[in-house]
Amino acid sequence: MSLPDNLRHDHEAGAQPPAGAATLDTTRIDDTRIAAVRALVSPAVLLEELPVTPEVEALVDRTRQAIGRVLHGQDDRLVAVVGPCSIHDHDQAMHYARLLQGLSTELADDLIVVMRVYFEKPRTTVGWKGYINDPRLDGSFRINEGLRRARELLLDISALGLPAGTEFLDLLSPQYVSDLIAWGAIGARTTESQSHRQLASGLSCPVGFKNGTDGGVQVAADALQAAAAAHSFMGMTKMGVAAIFETRGNDDGHVILRGGRQPNYDAAAVEAACAVLRKGGLREQVMIDCSHANSAKQHRRQIEVAADVAAQLAAGERRIIGVMVESHLHEGRQDLVPGQALKPGVSVTDACIGWDDTAPLLRQLAGAVRQRRAGR
Repeated sequence: MSLPDNLRHDHEAGAQPPAGAATLDTTRIDDTRIAAVRALVSPAVLLEELPVTPEVEALVDRTRQAIGRVLHGQDDRLVAVVGPCSIHDHDQAMHYARLLQGLSTELADDLIVVMRVYFEKPRTTVGWKGYINDPRLDGSFRINEGLRRARELLLDISALGLPAGTEFLDLLSPQYVSDLIAWGAIGARTTESQSHRQLASGLSCPVGFKNGTDGGVQVAADALQAAAAAHSFMGMTKMGVAAIFETRGNDDGHVILRGGRQPNYDAAAVEAACAVLRKGGLREQVMIDCSHANSAKQHRRQIEVAADVAAQLAAGERRIIGVMVESHLHEGRQDLVPGQALKPGVSVTDACIGWDDTAPLLRQLAGAVRQRRAGR
Protein backbone atom coordinates (compact mmCIF):
# COMPACT_ATOMS: atom_id res chain seq x y z
CA MET A 1 0.00 0.00 0.00
CA SER A 2 1.41 3.39 -0.96
CA LEU A 3 1.76 6.10 1.67
CA PRO A 4 -0.33 9.29 1.30
CA ASP A 5 2.71 11.54 1.81
CA ASN A 6 6.07 11.70 0.12
CA LEU A 7 8.42 11.01 3.03
CA ARG A 8 11.20 13.02 1.39
CA HIS A 9 9.06 16.14 1.73
CA ASP A 10 7.00 15.21 4.78
CA HIS A 11 6.38 18.25 7.00
CA GLU A 12 4.89 16.23 9.86
CA ALA A 13 6.83 16.01 13.12
CA GLY A 14 8.66 12.69 13.10
CA ALA A 15 8.60 9.98 10.46
CA GLN A 16 6.83 6.66 10.09
CA PRO A 17 9.05 3.83 11.40
CA PRO A 18 9.92 0.91 9.11
CA ALA A 19 7.44 -1.97 9.09
CA GLY A 20 7.98 -4.28 12.03
CA ALA A 21 10.25 -1.86 13.91
CA ALA A 22 9.87 -1.50 17.64
CA THR A 23 8.40 1.71 19.02
CA LEU A 24 11.16 4.27 19.48
CA ASP A 25 11.41 5.41 23.10
CA THR A 26 12.76 8.96 22.73
CA THR A 27 12.55 9.51 26.49
CA ARG A 28 15.88 7.70 26.70
CA ILE A 29 17.64 10.52 24.83
CA ASP A 30 15.36 13.57 25.23
CA ASP A 31 14.77 15.65 28.38
CA THR A 32 16.81 13.23 30.45
CA ARG A 33 17.72 15.95 32.95
CA ILE A 34 14.29 17.58 33.17
CA ALA A 35 12.64 16.88 36.52
CA ALA A 36 9.27 18.45 35.72
CA VAL A 37 7.48 20.67 33.20
CA ARG A 38 4.76 23.05 34.44
CA ALA A 39 2.37 25.19 32.44
CA LEU A 40 3.35 28.86 32.11
CA VAL A 41 0.61 31.50 32.05
CA SER A 42 0.50 33.27 28.72
CA PRO A 43 1.41 36.98 28.68
CA ALA A 44 -1.96 37.83 27.12
CA VAL A 45 -3.84 36.31 30.06
CA LEU A 46 -1.77 38.25 32.60
CA LEU A 47 -2.04 41.52 30.65
CA GLU A 48 -5.81 41.09 30.49
CA GLU A 49 -5.99 40.35 34.22
CA LEU A 50 -3.72 43.29 35.11
CA PRO A 51 -4.20 45.84 32.32
CA VAL A 52 -2.27 49.07 31.94
CA THR A 53 -4.32 52.15 32.79
CA PRO A 54 -4.41 55.26 30.58
CA GLU A 55 -2.53 57.20 33.28
CA VAL A 56 0.25 54.61 33.53
CA GLU A 57 0.47 54.33 29.75
CA ALA A 58 0.91 58.10 29.51
CA LEU A 59 3.61 58.08 32.23
CA VAL A 60 5.63 55.33 30.54
CA ASP A 61 5.39 56.98 27.13
CA ARG A 62 6.24 60.42 28.51
CA THR A 63 9.29 59.13 30.40
CA ARG A 64 10.61 57.11 27.47
CA GLN A 65 10.38 60.17 25.26
CA ALA A 66 12.07 62.35 27.87
CA ILE A 67 14.97 59.92 28.21
CA GLY A 68 15.18 59.72 24.43
CA ARG A 69 15.52 63.50 24.28
CA VAL A 70 18.37 63.34 26.79
CA LEU A 71 20.12 60.73 24.64
CA HIS A 72 19.70 62.85 21.53
CA GLY A 73 20.91 66.08 23.15
CA GLN A 74 17.52 67.79 23.39
CA ASP A 75 17.16 67.73 27.20
CA ASP A 76 19.97 68.60 29.62
CA ARG A 77 18.56 66.82 32.67
CA LEU A 78 20.29 63.83 34.24
CA VAL A 79 18.64 60.40 34.20
CA ALA A 80 18.81 58.90 37.71
CA VAL A 81 17.96 55.20 38.02
CA VAL A 82 17.66 54.67 41.76
CA GLY A 83 16.34 51.86 43.90
CA PRO A 84 16.97 48.48 45.54
CA CYS A 85 19.48 46.05 44.10
CA SER A 86 16.53 43.66 43.84
CA ILE A 87 12.86 43.60 44.79
CA HIS A 88 11.80 40.99 47.33
CA ASP A 89 8.78 42.51 49.09
CA HIS A 90 5.84 44.43 47.60
CA ASP A 91 5.00 46.62 50.58
CA GLN A 92 8.61 47.62 51.25
CA ALA A 93 9.08 48.45 47.57
CA MET A 94 5.99 50.66 47.69
CA HIS A 95 7.23 52.42 50.84
CA TYR A 96 10.47 53.20 49.02
CA ALA A 97 8.59 54.26 45.87
CA ARG A 98 6.52 56.81 47.79
CA LEU A 99 9.65 58.39 49.21
CA LEU A 100 11.34 58.46 45.81
CA GLN A 101 8.28 59.85 44.06
CA GLY A 102 8.16 62.81 46.43
CA LEU A 103 11.83 63.58 45.84
CA SER A 104 11.52 63.10 42.09
CA THR A 105 8.80 65.75 41.99
CA GLU A 106 11.03 68.15 43.94
CA LEU A 107 13.97 67.60 41.56
CA ALA A 108 12.02 67.20 38.30
CA ASP A 109 13.60 70.27 36.66
CA ASP A 110 17.05 68.70 36.90
CA LEU A 111 16.63 64.91 37.18
CA ILE A 112 14.53 62.33 35.39
CA VAL A 113 14.13 59.90 38.26
CA VAL A 114 13.38 56.26 37.41
CA MET A 115 12.94 53.69 40.16
CA ARG A 116 15.18 50.67 39.86
CA VAL A 117 12.76 47.71 39.98
CA TYR A 118 14.86 44.60 39.38
CA PHE A 119 13.06 41.24 39.42
CA GLU A 120 15.75 38.95 37.98
CA LYS A 121 19.23 38.51 39.41
CA PRO A 122 22.16 36.95 37.53
CA ARG A 123 24.13 34.68 39.82
CA THR A 124 27.85 33.93 39.57
CA THR A 125 27.17 30.35 40.73
CA VAL A 126 23.87 29.67 42.49
CA GLY A 127 21.53 31.62 44.73
CA TRP A 128 18.17 33.36 44.85
CA LYS A 129 17.35 34.34 41.26
CA GLY A 130 14.83 37.03 42.02
CA TYR A 131 11.20 37.92 42.65
CA ILE A 132 9.88 36.40 39.43
CA ASN A 133 11.75 33.13 39.78
CA ASP A 134 11.09 32.58 43.49
CA PRO A 135 8.64 35.18 44.87
CA ARG A 136 8.22 33.43 48.23
CA LEU A 137 12.01 33.27 48.79
CA ASP A 138 11.72 29.64 49.86
CA GLY A 139 12.79 27.61 46.83
CA SER A 140 9.22 26.91 45.74
CA PHE A 141 9.82 28.61 42.34
CA ARG A 142 6.23 29.75 41.81
CA ILE A 143 7.10 31.56 38.60
CA ASN A 144 3.50 32.23 37.52
CA GLU A 145 2.92 33.89 40.87
CA GLY A 146 6.18 35.81 40.49
CA LEU A 147 5.16 37.16 37.09
CA ARG A 148 1.81 38.26 38.51
CA ARG A 149 3.40 39.91 41.54
CA ALA A 150 5.95 41.69 39.37
CA ARG A 151 3.30 43.15 37.10
CA GLU A 152 1.16 44.20 40.09
CA LEU A 153 4.10 46.04 41.63
CA LEU A 154 4.98 47.84 38.40
CA LEU A 155 1.38 49.00 38.05
CA ASP A 156 1.28 50.21 41.66
CA ILE A 157 4.60 52.09 41.39
CA SER A 158 3.62 53.69 38.10
CA ALA A 159 0.23 54.69 39.53
CA LEU A 160 2.16 56.94 41.95
CA GLY A 161 3.52 58.83 38.94
CA LEU A 162 6.97 57.23 39.30
CA PRO A 163 8.40 55.45 36.22
CA ALA A 164 10.18 52.10 36.57
CA GLY A 165 13.33 50.64 35.08
CA THR A 166 14.58 47.06 35.11
CA GLU A 167 17.23 44.71 33.80
CA PHE A 168 16.17 42.37 31.01
CA LEU A 169 17.78 39.05 31.86
CA ASP A 170 15.33 36.32 30.86
CA LEU A 171 14.29 36.41 27.20
CA LEU A 172 10.62 35.53 27.80
CA SER A 173 9.72 37.68 30.82
CA PRO A 174 9.70 40.99 28.87
CA GLN A 175 6.43 39.94 27.25
CA TYR A 176 4.83 40.09 30.71
CA VAL A 177 6.14 43.46 31.91
CA SER A 178 7.89 45.46 29.19
CA ASP A 179 4.87 47.67 28.49
CA LEU A 180 5.35 49.10 32.00
CA ILE A 181 9.10 49.73 31.73
CA ALA A 182 10.33 53.25 30.95
CA TRP A 183 14.05 52.34 30.81
CA GLY A 184 15.85 49.03 30.59
CA ALA A 185 19.35 47.65 31.12
CA ILE A 186 21.34 44.76 29.74
CA GLY A 187 23.80 43.54 32.35
CA ALA A 188 27.56 43.08 32.13
CA ARG A 189 27.23 39.30 31.79
CA THR A 190 24.74 39.55 28.89
CA THR A 191 25.89 42.64 26.95
CA GLU A 192 27.85 40.34 24.64
CA SER A 193 24.88 37.98 24.16
CA GLN A 194 23.47 38.05 20.64
CA SER A 195 20.03 37.13 21.98
CA HIS A 196 19.96 40.11 24.36
CA ARG A 197 21.16 42.49 21.66
CA GLN A 198 18.35 41.24 19.44
CA LEU A 199 15.88 41.64 22.29
CA ALA A 200 17.04 45.23 22.84
CA SER A 201 16.58 45.98 19.14
CA GLY A 202 12.85 45.36 19.55
CA LEU A 203 12.22 46.88 22.98
CA SER A 204 10.10 50.03 23.04
CA CYS A 205 12.13 51.69 25.82
CA PRO A 206 15.63 53.19 25.90
CA VAL A 207 18.23 50.57 26.85
CA GLY A 208 21.60 50.86 28.59
CA PHE A 209 24.34 48.29 27.97
CA LYS A 210 26.87 47.77 30.74
CA ASN A 211 30.55 47.43 29.97
CA GLY A 212 31.98 43.92 30.31
CA THR A 213 32.86 42.47 33.70
CA ASP A 214 36.54 43.11 32.89
CA GLY A 215 35.78 46.80 32.35
CA GLY A 216 36.03 46.70 28.56
CA VAL A 217 33.81 49.26 26.82
CA GLN A 218 34.17 47.91 23.28
CA VAL A 219 31.72 45.08 23.95
CA ALA A 220 29.07 47.63 24.98
CA ALA A 221 29.82 49.81 21.95
CA ASP A 222 29.37 46.75 19.74
CA ALA A 223 26.08 46.05 21.49
CA LEU A 224 24.83 49.56 20.70
CA GLN A 225 25.48 49.04 17.01
CA ALA A 226 23.87 45.61 17.04
CA ALA A 227 20.78 46.80 18.92
CA ALA A 228 20.32 49.75 16.56
CA ALA A 229 20.08 47.36 13.61
CA ALA A 230 17.08 45.35 12.43
CA HIS A 231 16.99 41.66 13.37
CA SER A 232 14.94 38.52 12.84
CA PHE A 233 14.85 35.93 15.60
CA MET A 234 12.66 33.37 17.34
CA GLY A 235 10.60 34.30 20.37
CA MET A 236 7.27 33.97 22.15
CA THR A 237 4.25 36.14 21.37
CA LYS A 238 1.92 37.54 24.01
CA MET A 239 -0.40 34.65 23.21
CA GLY A 240 2.36 32.29 24.30
CA VAL A 241 3.04 31.03 20.77
CA ALA A 242 6.47 30.57 19.23
CA ALA A 243 7.03 33.03 16.40
CA ILE A 244 9.63 34.82 14.30
CA PHE A 245 10.08 38.46 15.32
CA GLU A 246 11.38 41.10 12.94
CA THR A 247 12.59 44.28 14.66
CA ARG A 248 13.26 47.81 13.42
CA GLY A 249 16.22 48.49 15.71
CA ASN A 250 16.55 50.65 18.82
CA ASP A 251 18.43 53.94 18.48
CA ASP A 252 17.85 54.88 22.13
CA GLY A 253 20.81 52.89 23.44
CA HIS A 254 23.71 54.02 25.60
CA VAL A 255 26.68 52.64 27.54
CA ILE A 256 26.68 52.16 31.31
CA LEU A 257 30.09 52.34 32.99
CA ARG A 258 30.02 49.94 35.94
CA GLY A 259 33.74 49.38 36.45
CA GLY A 260 35.75 46.22 35.94
CA ARG A 261 39.23 45.37 37.08
CA GLN A 262 39.31 48.98 38.21
CA PRO A 263 36.70 51.77 38.54
CA ASN A 264 35.77 53.72 35.42
CA TYR A 265 33.69 56.65 36.66
CA ASP A 266 36.26 59.47 36.79
CA ALA A 267 36.96 62.07 34.08
CA ALA A 268 39.75 60.04 32.49
CA ALA A 269 37.56 56.93 32.29
CA VAL A 270 34.69 58.92 30.78
CA GLU A 271 37.04 60.30 28.13
CA ALA A 272 38.43 56.83 27.39
CA ALA A 273 34.94 55.37 27.00
CA CYS A 274 33.83 58.22 24.77
CA ALA A 275 36.93 57.69 22.61
CA VAL A 276 35.77 54.13 21.96
CA LEU A 277 32.29 55.39 21.07
CA ARG A 278 33.72 58.15 18.87
CA LYS A 279 35.82 55.64 16.96
CA GLY A 280 32.68 53.60 16.28
CA GLY A 281 30.73 56.61 15.07
CA LEU A 282 28.43 56.44 18.10
CA ARG A 283 27.08 59.19 20.35
CA GLU A 284 29.58 60.11 23.04
CA GLN A 285 27.52 59.61 26.17
CA VAL A 286 27.68 57.38 29.21
CA MET A 287 25.69 56.57 32.31
CA ILE A 288 27.69 55.97 35.49
CA ASP A 289 26.76 53.03 37.71
CA CYS A 290 27.83 54.15 41.19
CA SER A 291 27.70 50.58 42.47
CA HIS A 292 29.28 47.26 41.44
CA ALA A 293 32.96 47.48 40.51
CA ASN A 294 32.89 51.29 40.59
CA SER A 295 32.31 51.11 44.34
CA ALA A 296 34.39 47.95 44.80
CA LYS A 297 31.11 46.46 46.07
CA GLN A 298 31.34 48.67 49.16
CA HIS A 299 27.90 50.23 49.21
CA ARG A 300 28.85 53.46 51.00
CA ARG A 301 31.47 54.25 48.36
CA GLN A 302 28.56 54.97 46.01
CA ILE A 303 28.33 58.32 47.80
CA GLU A 304 31.94 59.11 46.81
CA VAL A 305 31.34 58.02 43.22
CA ALA A 306 28.23 60.20 42.96
CA ALA A 307 30.16 63.15 44.39
CA ASP A 308 32.85 62.72 41.72
CA VAL A 309 30.18 62.56 39.02
CA ALA A 310 28.53 65.68 40.43
CA ALA A 311 31.87 67.53 40.28
CA GLN A 312 32.28 66.53 36.63
CA LEU A 313 28.78 67.75 35.82
CA ALA A 314 29.30 71.03 37.65
CA ALA A 315 32.52 71.54 35.68
CA GLY A 316 30.54 71.31 32.44
CA GLU A 317 30.74 67.61 31.50
CA ARG A 318 27.81 66.92 29.17
CA ARG A 319 28.66 63.40 28.07
CA ILE A 320 27.44 61.94 31.36
CA ILE A 321 23.72 61.50 30.77
CA GLY A 322 22.77 59.47 33.81
CA VAL A 323 23.63 57.62 36.99
CA MET A 324 22.58 54.39 38.67
CA VAL A 325 22.43 54.06 42.47
CA GLU A 326 21.59 50.99 44.56
CA SER A 327 19.48 52.29 47.42
CA HIS A 328 16.93 50.83 49.85
CA LEU A 329 15.02 51.97 52.91
CA HIS A 330 17.93 50.94 55.13
CA GLU A 331 21.58 50.41 54.26
CA GLY A 332 23.44 47.12 54.00
CA ARG A 333 22.32 43.63 53.07
CA GLN A 334 21.15 40.41 54.69
CA ASP A 335 21.18 36.71 53.92
CA LEU A 336 18.16 34.54 53.29
CA VAL A 337 18.17 32.07 56.18
CA PRO A 338 15.40 29.43 56.38
CA GLY A 339 13.23 30.00 59.43
CA GLN A 340 14.74 33.41 60.17
CA ALA A 341 12.71 36.57 59.68
CA LEU A 342 14.11 39.25 57.38
CA LYS A 343 14.84 42.77 58.54
CA PRO A 344 12.44 45.11 56.72
CA GLY A 345 13.80 47.45 54.05
CA VAL A 346 17.21 45.77 53.76
CA SER A 347 18.47 44.20 50.52
CA VAL A 348 18.76 40.43 50.22
CA THR A 349 21.25 40.70 47.34
CA ASP A 350 23.90 43.43 46.97
CA ALA A 351 24.28 45.94 49.80
CA CYS A 352 22.57 49.32 49.26
CA ILE A 353 22.83 52.75 50.79
CA GLY A 354 19.86 53.80 52.92
CA TRP A 355 17.26 56.43 52.15
CA ASP A 356 18.86 58.93 54.51
CA ASP A 357 21.95 58.94 52.26
CA THR A 358 20.00 58.68 49.01
CA ALA A 359 18.06 61.94 49.29
CA PRO A 360 21.13 64.21 49.76
CA LEU A 361 22.98 62.29 47.03
CA LEU A 362 20.22 63.03 44.51
CA ARG A 363 19.97 66.65 45.62
CA GLN A 364 23.73 66.99 45.10
CA LEU A 365 23.43 65.65 41.55
CA ALA A 366 20.50 67.96 40.83
CA GLY A 367 22.53 70.92 42.05
CA ALA A 368 25.39 69.90 39.77
CA VAL A 369 23.03 69.82 36.80
CA ARG A 370 21.94 73.37 37.64
CA GLN A 371 25.57 74.47 37.80
CA ARG A 372 26.29 72.86 34.45
CA ARG A 373 23.27 74.59 32.96
CA ALA A 374 24.33 77.95 34.37
CA GLY A 375 27.79 77.55 32.89
CA ARG A 376 26.59 77.52 29.31
